[in-house]
Amino acid sequence: MAISLLTVNTFSSPLSRTSNAPRLSAADESFLEDLSRRSFRYFLEQTHPDTGLTLDRARADGSIHNENQRHTASIAATGFGLTALCIAAERGWIEPEEARERVRTALRFFAGRAPHERGWFYHWMDWRNGERRWQSELSSIDTALLLNGMLTARGYFRHDREIVRLATVIYERIDFRWILNGHPTLLSHGWYPDRGFIKHRWDTYSEQLSLLLLAIGSPAHPITPGAWRAWERKRITYANFTYMHAHPPLFIHQYSHAWVDFRNRRENWYPFTDYFENSVKATHAHKAFCLDLSDEFPGYTENVWGITASDSAKGYVAWGGPPRHPRIDGTVVPCAAGGSLMFTPDIALPALRT
Repeated sequence: MAISLLTVNTFSSPLSRTSNAPRLSAADESFLEDLSRRSFRYFLEQTHPDTGLTLDRARADGSIHNENQRHTASIAATGFGLTALCIAAERGWIEPEEARERVRTALRFFAGRAPHERGWFYHWMDWRNGERRWQSELSSIDTALLLNGMLTARGYFRHDREIVRLATVIYERIDFRWILNGHPTLLSHGWYPDRGFIKHRWDTYSEQLSLLLLAIGSPAHPITPGAWRAWERKRITYANFTYMHAHPPLFIHQYSHAWVDFRNRRENWYPFTDYFENSVKATHAHKAFCLDLSDEFPGYTENVWGITASDSAKGYVAWGGPPRHPRIDGTVVPCAAGGSLMFTPDIALPALRT
C-alpha cells in the first residue's frame, strides 16, 4: 500500500513503455545469451549447498583465496544469486525444481538460522554456517539487496507456499523504524553489536533507492513516504551531461534498477528526475571521463572503458568517476559497462564484446 501511495504521490504517470534502445542482432542476442549463462555459473558454483550463501568473491583462475577470504559470503551477492536462479529457471539454464530447492535452502537458513538483529543481517558471513565475518556491521543496504532477491523469488515461485511464507516472514521481521535510530526520515547505514549505530545515513543520492522503497512499503514496520524526499539530490555536469550524482563508483546508478523498473517515471517536483534517464546520462558521462584519462592511461579507448568498485592489484577500491578517484591506475572493470547494458546498450555492448 505504501509503495502504491509513493508512486502516486511522488512520480508522474508512466508514459508508454516503448523503448528507444537499438534492436539487437541475432549475433548480439547469441553473445548475450552465452555471457549471461556463463555469468550465472558464478552463483551456481559459489553458493553453499547447506546455507544458500554466495561467496563475496572468487578468482577467475579457480585458485584458492587466503584463509581470511576463503569462506566469506556476502548477503548482497546472495540476493543477486536468488534473482539469478529465477532468471536461470525461466531461460532453461537450470531445472525449475533445482532452482526452487536452492531458493528454499537459502530462505530456510535466513528465516531460522542466520544471526540477525531486528531482522537485519550481517554484511559478511561464513558461508558454511552464517557466523559473522570481518567484524562486519548489520548492513541496511546489503540486507535490502538480499531482500530484493528474496522477494523476486517469492514472486517467481508464487505458487510455492513455503517460499512465499518464508520470504514474507523475513521481510516482515525487518524493523525499518529501528534502523532510523531516532531520525524521522533518514536510515542509518547499519549497526555494530559493540559500537551501536553507524553515524552515516542515506542522506544523498546513492544505491539506496530500493532500500527506501522496501522501507516505505514494509507491511509490518514502514517508515513515512516522506523519507523519499528527505535526502539531498546533488547534480553535476560532465561532458555536457547533467545528472544526479554523489559518489565515484558507477554501481550506485545500477543496483536498484536490477529490481525496480524506473523507466518513464519522473518525480513530480523540480527537476522532475527520471532515474532511468539519470543512469543513462551517468553512463555516458562515465565513458567520456574514462576517455579523458586516455593520455595518462592509453588502455582506455572507445570500447575499453569502465571503472567501478572492485578488487585491484592493491586490494578492494571503491573507485570511479567523475570526479576522479585518487587511486585510479588504468584498471578496467568489465562489470561497469556490463551493469549499464540496460541503460546504454549502444556503448555497453561493444565494450563487453571487446
